[in-house]
Amino acid sequence: MPGGPPFVDTVAGLWDAGDACFVLDRRYPPMLAEQVLDVVSPAAVLDADGEEHERSGSRPVEDGDALVVATGGSTGAPRGVVLTHDAVAASAAITSRRLSVTDDDHWLACLPLAHIGGLSVVTRAMLTGTALTVLDGFDPDAVMASGATLVSLVPTALKRVDPTAFRAIVLGGSAPPVELPGNAVVTYGMTETASGIVYDGVPLDDVDVRLADDGEIMVAGPTLLRAYRDGRQALVGGWFATDDLGSWDSDGRLVVHGRRGDLIITGGENVWPDAVEAALRSHPLVADAGVAGRPDPEWGAVVTAFVVPSGAIPTLDQLREHVKLVLPAYAAPRSLHIVDALARTPLGKLRRDQLATPTERTPAPPSIT
Repeated sequence: MPGGPPFVDTVAGLWDAGDACFVLDRRYPPMLAEQVLDVVSPAAVLDADGEEHERSGSRPVEDGDALVVATGGSTGAPRGVVLTHDAVAASAAITSRRLSVTDDDHWLACLPLAHIGGLSVVTRAMLTGTALTVLDGFDPDAVMASGATLVSLVPTALKRVDPTAFRAIVLGGSAPPVELPGNAVVTYGMTETASGIVYDGVPLDDVDVRLADDGEIMVAGPTLLRAYRDGRQALVGGWFATDDLGSWDSDGRLVVHGRRGDLIITGGENVWPDAVEAALRSHPLVADAGVAGRPDPEWGAVVTAFVVPSGAIPTLDQLREHVKLVLPAYAAPRSLHIVDALARTPLGKLRRDQLATPTERTPAPPSIT
């Protein structure tokens, strides 16, 4: 169903009937859509006209379940995250409190509604009674004409609008740009937490964050999922293990380094791809960048950059020198591959698992030794 008032009314109607709601991404090809529906196992599917089509093999939800939201993170097949009404309501309350939302505010939902970043804007406005406009996808002109004071965006969308039109911009999805407008709030969260739970490095009210001995970010609080749709429990003693690694900075703010599996160990040194990507994207010849480790008999792994040029093709030496302005020399890429585009999720997260190998892309300037 397209984004708009009928979508909002449909969600409200399903809740009033005691049903839970799953939003199927309309961009899925038919085969993938069927695979995802098999995972989620709904009793029926409502089409774009609101007509109901029953499905066999469904599994019931529990009393109090409000949403099932597909998530695969940056890798892997989608899973169904089950969020209760209590969790969705708690998320709406604590995010609105941190943003100081008033009756004069107006939310804009323009991110994909099949993902928590877009859907949580809708449910937040519904539950707090805040004015809401829902667009069927991101359109810069429609965003600017919405009259909204609050919006949730990803970095790629932020670049295409005038940020001064909004009182506050909730920024999630992928790593934020180096330069941010003063009204942007960088969030950390995931589908399992019902939206962002850490704003500008500070946990929201009632949210607890701690670091395990190995640096894994552990979270607890009222917004967490009940379970996955396949019945697998995700909480241990009330805590959710995020599989992200982080640290606390000198001001006591959470710094998220990245997924545990993304860490590159090169020559015994730890390199986080997110930091290298941010440095690369600040180079004038780089439109986009992805970084991954590639096996190497001498170094264990080498930092490898996949770069979309903004015009002229940068050389490896140029990019290495640029990265070394802000990061240690061992973090500078030792191999460069020029690509046409980088695979990203609908919310802008880099599909690091889909970074091409050198033989699959246009040859780049030779890597250094």
